[in-house]
Amino acid sequence: ILDLTSLIFRLPSSCCRLPAGPRCEARRGLSVSGRGTMNVFNREMKKRQKNWAASLQDGHQYDYLRDEVGAHRHCDVTKTFPLALDIGAGKSHIAEHLNKDVVERLFLTDVSEKTLKQSRQSEIPTHCVLADEEFLPFKENTFDLVVSSLSLHWINDLPGALRQIHQVLKPDGVFIGAMVGGETLYELRCSLQLAETEREGGFSPHVSPYTAVTDLGNLLGQAGFSMLTVDIDDVQVHYPGITEVMTDLQGMGESNCAWNRRSLLHRDTMLAAAAIYKEMYGNEDGSVPATFEILYMIGWKPHESQAKPAKRGSATASFGDLSQIGQPTSTKKT
Repeated sequence: ILDLTSLIFRLPSSCCRLPAGPRCEARRGLSVSGRGTMNVFNREMKKRQKNWAASLQDGHQYDYLRDEVGAHRHCDVTKTFPLALDIGAGKSHIAEHLNKDVVERLFLTDVSEKTLKQSRQSEIPTHCVLADEEFLPFKENTFDLVVSSLSLHWINDLPGALRQIHQVLKPDGVFIGAMVGGETLYELRCSLQLAETEREGGFSPHVSPYTAVTDLGNLLGQAGFSMLTVDIDDVQVHYPGITEVMTDLQGMGESNCAWNRRSLLHRDTMLAAAAIYKEMYGNEDGSVPATFEILYMIGWKPHESQAKPAKRGSATASFGDLSQIGQPTSTKKT
């Protein structure tokens, strides 16, 4: 793990570690930070969850979703990038699908030190940096490429994080990201809510809130990105039952870390949720599906060399001409 003293880092480097303060576990509910952003997620809890998942001897069996997403969409840009950054890299699920013809040098960051220590080997010269995705410790205009796969959905200030990504990119640099969207795990969410309402007379959130695809383009634009591309894909995984769904989420380090989460479920509620899950969504073979909505995004930092829209009023055709498209042109015989 690199010491934060390289010239590419912004000084002071203390921004990589949150200052010590009162223990957060006693807090519940939502709060607003001093910067005016919502404090939805317990970031210290998320770090502990990822460290715990990284310590599992069989932890590799829970990497299937990150491997699936990391293998796609991150090589869509045919260009060579001298210096790249992977935010929330985990075990480096993206780097193994890149080569030195695409990326010449790569920095990996993650909030979990144990996860970074398990980063996979790559032919690309790679450096690991322990840093929180909410506080990038790099100077402006440093990287040619920034990638992120399945980590941004745990950030409290997503607009601020996108602005930081834009800031560390060089002009004409590109950000390529993937994050889970708002319809993720809707089967699990609905089953738990119905079971809790039936057995306990009300429900509390057990699945974290996610960003809607309709908001993502606006967030990227507000952060300063141009030439945006936003795409959506559903990945459906089949499990024997609800217990296996929740066990795998825990093994991925993807358990709920919202401040207003409930730490325990009553046994009766869990049994009811399992029955509802199979009744509403179960397959003929007895398995149950879990849907992960993946939002893919590409955004470029503006540069004068990039294509620009034509000036207003410079068009040489109007919408009225559309009806003539495809019609044969008439010529006069002389």
